Amino acid sequence: MGLFENIFRKEKQERAVHEYFRALSVYTPVFSTFEGGVYEAMLTRSCIHAFATHCSKLKPQVTGSGADKLERMLQYAPNPYQDTTKFLYRLATVLSVRNNALIAPLYDEYRGRIEGYYPLLPQNCRVVEYKGEPFLRYQFAGGRWAAQELSAVGLLTQHQYEDDFFGSDNRPVLPIMQVIDTNNQGIIEGVKASANIRFMGLLAGVFKDKDIDAERARFRRDNLGAENNNGILLADQKYKEIKQIQSEPYTMNAAQMKEIRESVFEYFGCSDEILQNRYTSSAVWNAYYEGKIEPFAIQLSLVMSNMTFSPREIAAGRSILWTAERLQYATNEEKVNIVTQLFDRGMMNRNTGLEVFNLPRLKGPEGEKYYIRKDYAEVEHLDKNEEGKVNAVQTDTEGVPPVDGAPTAPAADGDE
Repeated sequence: MGLFENIFRKEKQERAVHEYFRALSVYTPVFSTFEGGVYEAMLTRSCIHAFATHCSKLKPQVTGSGADKLERMLQYAPNPYQDTTKFLYRLATVLSVRNNALIAPLYDEYRGRIEGYYPLLPQNCRVVEYKGEPFLRYQFAGGRWAAQELSAVGLLTQHQYEDDFFGSDNRPVLPIMQVIDTNNQGIIEGVKASANIRFMGLLAGVFKDKDIDAERARFRRDNLGAENNNGILLADQKYKEIKQIQSEPYTMNAAQMKEIRESVFEYFGCSDEILQNRYTSSAVWNAYYEGKIEPFAIQLSLVMSNMTFSPREIAAGRSILWTAERLQYATNEEKVNIVTQLFDRGMMNRNTGLEVFNLPRLKGPEGEKYYIRKDYAEVEHLDKNEEGKVNAVQTDTEGVPPVDGAPTAPAADGDE
């Protein structure tokens, strides 16, 4: 059984192809591939690659009954053809290039349960209705068609405005890409032109066209050919003047190129520090995480939870959550401070602290224990010990009541 047949079962394919599809509205939502070449330019591809690479490091967390098996599958291989990093990288790349990314569920052949997820890349996709239920109908390269229930498919979008289901294309960034491409071509042509020596000669008389053509060929052969290996150009009195043509092709200056790069960075939410992997401050990474990685992780978590679990299961606490260990990008000083503050307050266990420093987890239950400093107490219970008894002894003297075992304040004049 091939990949196509494994994802789209035969009965669904036949039903999708041979039955009548009715549009949901007068305007049929359609997502089709736009051949704009967003992934073909070096700068835009680098921005997409940086985003997809960081997204591929997300970690799955599954809650609810049966969480262990599903989480283990998502941690290592969401489908038989991709490991988790490839799965996430592909989804993030497709979403950046097309502003739409589709996830198809892989079902167990016998029990009908989801046993995997696969990112789809159809040529076009449209929402249709079949027997009162919305379907996504795909067309893949080669002309093959398939369909699945909309509720069973994961759909990630960005730049969604015109369509009820799909995001818009990347047309706004195309003019900038065309400018970059034109400038690159100008540089290439300038290098080619500078490699050729060209001259302009003014003849000293009036000649026939055939004589001019013959003289041009002779001049090039004698002076600009391989035979002239001494670099000396000679001309007789046929020429009144000979002048070398200096080619100076126009290319954008550094300020203009920086402005163009910033335009691309603004569109893709990237920066030179992220693109070149030279960010030294956790603030740079946190800004990129909150602006790009976290929205992707939140949307992916919601999409995969909704396509996997029923509303009743979600209400019972079942969910799929994709998270990132943001503290790994902090400096060692920041890591020590954060781990110290969170560990002794019972918000982080030993294994979590070890992960921050990329150290191996402890085996056994010791690594999962939480600790808290004993010099902390609730404000309402400051006058009680661990057994719940009152520590303070009420006296007739003014001031703070003494604690058991502590010396009492001296008696005032006239007191016994």
